[in-house]
Amino acid sequence: MSAAPFHPVDPASPIRVLIAEDEPNLGMILQQFMVARGFAVTIVRDGRAALETLRAESYDVALLDVVMPEVDGLEVLRQIREEPMPPEVIVITGNGTIETAIAALKLGAYDFLSKPYRMAEIEVLVKRAWEKRMLARDNLHLQSRLKRTTSAPEFLTHYAPLRAVLSLIDRVAPSASTVLITGESGTGKDLVARLLHARSTHPDGPFVDLNCAALAEAMLESELFGVERGAFPGAEQRKVGLVELAAGGTLYLDNVGDLDLKLQAKLLRALESGSFYRVGGSQKVEVNVRVVASTTRDLTRMVQAGTFREDFLHRINTIRIVLPALRERVVDVPLLAAHFLAHFGEQFAQRSLQLGADATSVLERYRWPGNVRELRNVMERAALLATDGLVSALDLPLGVDVGGAARPTPVMAMAPVQVAAVETVQEAAPTGTAMTAMARLTLGELERRHIADVLEQTLWHQGRAADLLGISPKTLYRKIREYGFRRPAGGGRP
Repeated sequence: MSAAPFHPVDPASPIRVLIAEDEPNLGMILQQFMVARGFAVTIVRDGRAALETLRAESYDVALLDVVMPEVDGLEVLRQIREEPMPPEVIVITGNGTIETAIAALKLGAYDFLSKPYRMAEIEVLVKRAWEKRMLARDNLHLQSRLKRTTSAPEFLTHYAPLRAVLSLIDRVAPSASTVLITGESGTGKDLVARLLHARSTHPDGPFVDLNCAALAEAMLESELFGVERGAFPGAEQRKVGLVELAAGGTLYLDNVGDLDLKLQAKLLRALESGSFYRVGGSQKVEVNVRVVASTTRDLTRMVQAGTFREDFLHRINTIRIVLPALRERVVDVPLLAAHFLAHFGEQFAQRSLQLGADATSVLERYRWPGNVRELRNVMERAALLATDGLVSALDLPLGVDVGGAARPTPVMAMAPVQVAAVETVQEAAPTGTAMTAMARLTLGELERRHIADVLEQTLWHQGRAADLLGISPKTLYRKIREYGFRRPAGGGRP
């Protein structure tokens, strides 16, 4: 599967044509002509064989002779039009009458052709019929596309590392490479997937998304790959899967870590070969589709635990996009809050709403375990409760002190090791003078002291210090400048 545009005359993905013609010589001539023009052709000699073949395999266009043994062409047309995603049908007859033509068109035929006909005319009709079928397939996604916003997806941020992520999206979106998006729940993985699609070479193609955690394992395979009629009890007709529906566009697999190992193996084969079999099917289905996956889980650890395939991880991890948690981009909290407030203010109150200074302070101090999704929900509630067009801290029940105490440095500035160290000191601190002194320290001061201690312990080896702190060397260098540390001439405390 790739993101390259689907070319119908390309030998790797030709238009699939079924010819039902009971005259052997005419059928052979027509077959040879169509094959020479780059079409994938199957020929049958009677109507019953045409029905069985059309139900067993997927075709784009069918050329049906009206007069055939077993079942005539009009009856084949009538029955095949009841199937999901049927091929476009061109009816051919040697005894063309107006009544026959009208009957064929009423049954849903794309066109009607009388013998003798010119081969070039057949070629043009088949290509036009294929184009109509592609439009019909795309229309299956029309309802879901209309539900989405008509404007292009937008990722609002002032946070420099996230701006770098957006730059990466712009670079990789036009490619056919698979992309894995990681990050906590609510950080915007779905939005990134839509950005990749909107900025790809096929933005008008289908965008099909599947939450792998929302369906039972037994249903995932049939949802992804489709089902042939009679594959199991209750499968009364062919069902086209999401992979096939996403052809020419993007397939987004949310929560990909929830796929079972068997389905991972089948998806891997489909990704490698660009083809697959429907459940219960024997006919290979070839598709062109770009795959984007996302997860909140550590897939590397899952590989080590044997619950995720290493080869599948390598295949979907061609490009990795890591989204930071909202607590790491506190600078974006007022920006996003104002954006959501403007949206909900217009939607609910038909007026402009403003954030009070105390509300902004509370929003910046909150940890946001639910990330941007939680912030959006909070602002929706605030827009409903706000009075006099102003959102105050009292409209934000986030469990943050709204009193007059000085606002501490955001906890996001501290690495996990540092936070653990603070909690240990607080638990171990005795009552009395020592506790009073500790209470006067802000988290920012604790962070400064902790970084100083680690730098001293590592003799100012910044790479080793960054590892101990659980932050990147770049972040450590920024902290050194922020706190004004200077490397001692002979080592020791900065």
